[in-house]
Amino acid sequence: MRTVRSVQKGINQWSFPDDMALSDIFTAVHEFGYEGIEVTLSTSGPLTLTSSDQELTQIRVMADDAGVQINSVATGLYWQFSFTSNRSDIRQRASDLAQRQLEIAQALGADCILVCPGTVGVDFTPDQVVPDAGEIAFFAGSEVIPYEVAYDRSQEHLSQLADTAKSCKVSIGVENIWNKFLLSPLEFKSFIDGIGSPWIGAYVDVGNMLAFGYPEQWIRILAHRIKRIHLKDYRRASGSLDGFVPLLAGDVNWPEVAQALRDVHYTGYVNAEMVPRYAYHQFELIRSTSSAIDAIFSFIQ
Repeated sequence: MRTVRSVQKGINQWSFPDDMALSDIFTAVHEFGYEGIEVTLSTSGPLTLTSSDQELTQIRVMADDAGVQINSVATGLYWQFSFTSNRSDIRQRASDLAQRQLEIAQALGADCILVCPGTVGVDFTPDQVVPDAGEIAFFAGSEVIPYEVAYDRSQEHLSQLADTAKSCKVSIGVENIWNKFLLSPLEFKSFIDGIGSPWIGAYVDVGNMLAFGYPEQWIRILAHRIKRIHLKDYRRASGSLDGFVPLLAGDVNWPEVAQALRDVHYTGYVNAEMVPRYAYHQFELIRSTSSAIDAIFSFIQ
């Protein structure tokens, strides 16, 4: 008997092998029981900043033919182009990136993009967490930005994107990441409310805040501001990027997370982001993740 879920089940493209063709990824997404996919934008590969209208149309048709919805567009390029950088040219590149990301999402039929708000500081290098992100000529995490400066810069640039998001009918989901910035759900709520646009909200990554908070609290506080959910699991004892594990193998309180999503009436996509991948038999991770998502949301049946 198929599990009835109040949310839509998706998966991020980074969960698949780097050299796998998009057509094959879309086929696998459908075969393993997902309804949608979050595609990823990089400097090389099938989807880039310079992808033509024809190429974007072909990608959308491939997804449609496979019975899969492209629900979001993510990118690792914000580690290179940050809204909070001390360099004005880098901040402008971040804005240009977001503009193009919105246009690409619109062409692909997606209604959301994932945007990193910038950093105050970062303790890792991007190749540890962002597969296939292209060559990083400038790593935003190498800078340490005063917190209040980062807050103002990020909010200003995101506010300037609101009109484009509205025009494209694509929401901007600002993700909580390991960036020493926007560290509490109350601050995140105030940050979004300060922008004042229904087209800009939160992309809540359940695993990312587990080292310093409780995802069910973030969900209840951010409530209607949530545009998308990333599903990851994490073991607190690790205290590092090595703590990310398959769904149901970590410390996320999944019954509470599922109930919180029900309580705030979230019915959109939950996109599994399975990084790191398995070293062998990678499709086992895709298969087991699909089953795990069904199990997670069976907690509230």
